[in-house]
Amino acid sequence: MIQLIDVSKEYKMADSCRVALQHINLTISEGEYIGILGLNQSGKSTLARLLNGLLKPTTGQVLINGMATDSPQEIRQIRQLLGMVFQNPDNQLICPVVEEEIAFGPENLGLPPEEVNKRVDWALELVGMQEMRYHAPHLLSGGQKQKVALASVLAMQPRYLVLDEPTSMLDPLSRREILEHLCRINQENHITIILISHHPEDLLDAKRLILLHEGSIYMQGTPKEVFKDMEKLKAIGLKRPGLYQLIQQVEEEGYRIDDNIKTIPQLVEMICRI
Repeated sequence: MIQLIDVSKEYKMADSCRVALQHINLTISEGEYIGILGLNQSGKSTLARLLNGLLKPTTGQVLINGMATDSPQEIRQIRQLLGMVFQNPDNQLICPVVEEEIAFGPENLGLPPEEVNKRVDWALELVGMQEMRYHAPHLLSGGQKQKVALASVLAMQPRYLVLDEPTSMLDPLSRREILEHLCRINQENHITIILISHHPEDLLDAKRLILLHEGSIYMQGTPKEVFKDMEKLKAIGLKRPGLYQLIQQVEEEGYRIDDNIKTIPQLVEMICRI
C-alpha cells in the first residue's frame, strides 16, 4: 500500500518559495490502476518523485508498504518495490545493447545469471520487444525506446510502477501500444500502475482518476465520474476526452453506456447493438 499523509512540498527560491503540493492525503492499494491528471505546474511530477524518494516532502509522510521515503535505511528497499519510468527514455537508457539494458537492474540486485536471463526474457516478451534484444537502444524509434525503458524497470519485478508522462513524446500508434502494455501488466501481473499525464485520453484505462490543480487534489473518482463534471473541468481549463462528450450525448437520449467503454470504436459497437 502507498500512503501520502498530509504531504506538502515547497521549492525554495533565492528570495521566495513555490508550493508544489499542499496537504495531499492519498492511499493507493496494491493492484490498482491509478491515473494522475493535471495541467502544467499542477504538481504531477513532484508527486511522482516523492513516491520513490527522489524528493523528500517538506511536511507529512510518504509511506511505501509502511516504509518512509525520507528514511535512509529504507530507501533502497523502497526502490526495489517501486519502479519509475520517465518522460524521455533517452535519460533512462545507459547500455549499448537492449539485452544489457534490461539485465542491468537485476544484475545489480546480485541475482544469479539464470534468474537474470529469465527476467530479461520475461520483460522483453511482456512489451513485445523480443526481436530487438541485440539492437542498440539509441537506434530505436521513440516508442521502441520507451518499451525498452519499461522492460528494464519491469525486470526488477516491482510491485508498484510509476510512469511520469511516458507517452508525451510518442506518435499515436506507439502511445496506444504503451497504454495497452500497461493495462495488460496491471491485469495479468497485478502490478500497481500509477500513470501520470496531462493528456486525459491517456488515462481512460485507469480504475481511479486523481485530478490535481495548483498542488491540491481537485477531484477524484472513476474516469467517467470525473469527466462527467464539465463545469468543474471548465473552471480549471481542462477539456474532457471526445469519448465522454459522445457518451453524454448518448446517455441524454436515455441510453445507459457501460463503464467499461474506453474507446470510440467500442462505443459505436455498443450503440449498434442497442
